Amino acid sequence: METVVGKGYFGEFGGSFVPPDLQQVLDVLEENFEKYKEDPEFVAELNYYLEEYVGRKSPLYYAENLTQQLGGAKIYLKREDLNHTGSHKINNVLGQILLAKRMGAKRVIAETGAGQHGVATATVCAMFDMDCTIYMGAEDTKRQELNVFRMELLGAKVVAVEKGQARLKDAVDEAFADLVANYDHTFYLLGSAVGPHPFPTMVKHFQSVISRESKEQHLQKEGKLPTAVLACCGGGSNAIGAFAEYIDDQGVRLIGVEPDKAATMQHGTPGDLHGFRCLVLQDEEGNPLPTYSIAAGLDYPGVGPEHSHLKTTGRAEYVAVSNEEVLAGFQTLSRVEGIIPALESSHAVAYALKFAPTLSPEDSIIINISGRGDKDVAQVYDMLNK
Repeated sequence: METVVGKGYFGEFGGSFVPPDLQQVLDVLEENFEKYKEDPEFVAELNYYLEEYVGRKSPLYYAENLTQQLGGAKIYLKREDLNHTGSHKINNVLGQILLAKRMGAKRVIAETGAGQHGVATATVCAMFDMDCTIYMGAEDTKRQELNVFRMELLGAKVVAVEKGQARLKDAVDEAFADLVANYDHTFYLLGSAVGPHPFPTMVKHFQSVISRESKEQHLQKEGKLPTAVLACCGGGSNAIGAFAEYIDDQGVRLIGVEPDKAATMQHGTPGDLHGFRCLVLQDEEGNPLPTYSIAAGLDYPGVGPEHSHLKTTGRAEYVAVSNEEVLAGFQTLSRVEGIIPALESSHAVAYALKFAPTLSPEDSIIINISGRGDKDVAQVYDMLNK
């Protein structure tokens, strides 16, 4: 099932609605991405860093304790939390920085919510000696102080964005404003599967390593495909990476899990956001509505265009969980398996706690553990002690 219909479109979603100057920059980016993505030298260099620097392949771990406690389906965890920098973000960041290097870029900018994309970007900029500026909502800089320090330690300049709700959407706004002003010497290393074409296609390409590995690993362990793949979904980069290789496998259920206070897939309608068309939480005038999630990385009023398409065509399912369920998921995985997941990933865990017992022992599910929870421990401590 080829989901792209027309350049940069997934059904009715996607596209590129940006000023002409910026469109020229995106056209050059697309041209270079298409030129290098299958280039043997580029692929070899990317694979080298994924293996030697990131530590891939990440394990597909059988969560035996959790499986026995819940009953029902076998539960496997795709351990993206074990990657260098602690999340799936490094997969895409490495691909894009190698592209930036080939395009002669000297300055890199990025947006970040929970800070994991910012940390990953600052990491590769340090390694490849590039100037790095990270835009982050002022609210998120308070929630994720440890990640702000990490970025600064790695040599990045962190700009706290005070506008709007001072969260992820506002950081994206500022990053695009910077790109428009400085496009002649700046590479925007976008972290999620959102934005104007070619960003969603490019991010999916680099994140699909998650499902490429998990599919092979699950076939080795079980001799068949999983019953379902679960991943948290905000902008949707870890989820599209976790789903990518299964989209054509109609028997595999794809389940994206959102925060109930930022449930774009439950309540969103088609609209334009950040230069592309997707499902958006918006008012009658088309203005994005305020969102809230305890997981800063999911605090976004839109979603990637391919997720919008997978939802409207019925290929993927999207569900919402409450903050209380997320905290329960965070604590349960920590106590039962000794794995502390990111609050983002805890959304997928939370739904699995309800979903796995409804299946039979012949079934198996994969939960994408998109990141580790070190960054969230202080925040969770405060919430649990209030």
